Amino acid sequence: MVRNCREVKVREVRFLGAWDEPSDFVELTLDNPGWDGYRPGQFAMLRPKHWGLELSWGRPFSISRSDADSVTFFFQVVGRGTARLARLAPGDEVIIWGPLGNGFSVADQTPTLLLAGGMGIAPFRGYIEKHPTPEFLRIVFAHRASIDSYPYQLMKDMVRAESIHETSPDDLPMIIERIENEVRGAQGGIVLACGPLPFLKTIQQAARLHQIRAELSLERTMACGVGACLGCVCKDGHDKHVQVCARGPVFKADDVHI
Repeated sequence: MVRNCREVKVREVRFLGAWDEPSDFVELTLDNPGWDGYRPGQFAMLRPKHWGLELSWGRPFSISRSDADSVTFFFQVVGRGTARLARLAPGDEVIIWGPLGNGFSVADQTPTLLLAGGMGIAPFRGYIEKHPTPEFLRIVFAHRASIDSYPYQLMKDMVRAESIHETSPDDLPMIIERIENEVRGAQGGIVLACGPLPFLKTIQQAARLHQIRAELSLERTMACGVGACLGCVCKDGHDKHVQVCARGPVFKADDVHI
């Protein structure tokens, strides 16, 4: 189903600031565009007003966190769009539309294992902050860049946390071990995952093998964010094409092909 574009709130906001030291990893903070709230796992489209026709489309980013005054995004510089976003100056105006898509389930007083791969850590900061019983959460973070590049320590201060410095795909079985140890024996436990596709595929296979409830947040190239351009389609559990932006980005593990 294509989302009605008139339901999406488009706002112009001011850029407030980013991390002080130059880096390929950027934490970008904008004025809150008037959102009453969001569900961790949702995303937004960003397009600075000064972009010309050279960069006509906005860029999609997971919402890292939000409060009454601001909205924060965490991303890595990987192309022209993110490089230009990283060079915003305080006061620059940015067009933002969202929050878009759906979010992760929140299970009160339920063992919940958060599995983040690389930039997949972004939505879990807000998830942890908003969770009603964070003592039931544990995050396992697999990364290749320096751990200091990510907001991992902020999460480690709030919940049980473990980092795995991944050097090759051979390290992925360690993730499976964490799923088995943390959730398999916990009745009603749930796994929430966000990261690159090989990472998600491994988690999907393990969840099916051990019959564990799991949700996966997919990353796709998006141009509109509202289901109109069909640039982010994937196949669901019935082998039908669906838009990740409108039907996701969070899917039950059994409801999507990776």
